[in-house]
Amino acid sequence: MTRLLGLTWDHPRATDGLYAATAAFRRANPGIDVRWETHPLRGFESTPIEELAARYDLIVLDHPFMGDVASSGCLLDLSADGARLGLDDLRADTVGRSFATYAYGGHWAVPIDAACQIAVYRADRIAALGAVPPRRWREVEALAARGRVAVALKNVHALMTFFTMCSNLGAVPSSRRGLPLVDHAAGQVALARLRALHAWCPDALSWNAIDLHEAMAAPGDLVYCPYVYGYVPYARPAGGRAALAFADIPSADDSGSCRGSTIGGTGLAISRRCAAPDAALRLAAFLVRPDTQLQTGLDGGQPARRSAWRDDRLNAASGDFFRATLATMEAAAIRPRYRGYMTLQNEGGEIVGQHLRGEAAAADVLASLDRLHHHLLAQAEPVHG
Repeated sequence: MTRLLGLTWDHPRATDGLYAATAAFRRANPGIDVRWETHPLRGFESTPIEELAARYDLIVLDHPFMGDVASSGCLLDLSADGARLGLDDLRADTVGRSFATYAYGGHWAVPIDAACQIAVYRADRIAALGAVPPRRWREVEALAARGRVAVALKNVHALMTFFTMCSNLGAVPSSRRGLPLVDHAAGQVALARLRALHAWCPDALSWNAIDLHEAMAAPGDLVYCPYVYGYVPYARPAGGRAALAFADIPSADDSGSCRGSTIGGTGLAISRRCAAPDAALRLAAFLVRPDTQLQTGLDGGQPARRSAWRDDRLNAASGDFFRATLATMEAAAIRPRYRGYMTLQNEGGEIVGQHLRGEAAAADVLASLDRLHHHLLAQAEPVHG
């Protein structure tokens, strides 16, 4: 019996579809036993991949680690097994830039889950106001004057929302030496709007994305959130929890453009120390098959294939979660991934948080982010995906 030990994160979005797909794989491959362990969202967002690759054969991970992975060589480069994994087909059918996020001097994971920051709202509460989900920032402001607008700005989520707002303004965070992390004029606008969001939602600095979804689904008066990483399980009522509705992010101007959301999602990677790489590759190929990806969504996951996002059955089962946010997903932007970037991600949210708590001026926040970014980028070898 060949045994594989994998690690994912502990939320139904990450586990329900994956566990069901793994059970199907075991039935088709009785000589391979796959066991999954989980860690919390914070560990998923920050634990160094080198540490995880020393303990697990399979790792469900986030793409900002790719610069560190390329430098350490702790994962298998999957590009050598492109035909076996069907990478060309996967590249053509992966929603947005989810496939490209794992390419960085090699291809270090296959996308099994796709996400970016999208808008979420309570359909019942927004209808009671005679309103509709905003498509422009000025409409967010108008809605906030009538009902409670919410946001999640705890730690990394403050930085990701800042990135999304800057990117929607046309200032995608840069990884080029000699340039600011973001254009400062756009950064000033984004920080001013973050201050407004925090004023409308004083709990924001204590909420991550999951906390935000839970709060909106609970009894209360929260109506709408313009930017949050979407979780499809909340599109379905469960355990007395109301179903949430989802939409494209609002544009920063009057164009209606939903470009620039900071892409997230997860990929499946294989540790270089895996003693059974053939079995691991067989599982990876199974998990990214079109039929498996669709079934993963039907079983509660959030697939990475565009064909699944467009599927009528999946959308009917999820309140149109996928179709309603597809435009934002297709236009999402990739954050920096250079070696050492995770230090910026871990510390940048606190830097933005200092501004929201009134402890630092906007100009000082932008300067602090630039100093940290330039320091880290100076130490990172230039590798391109």
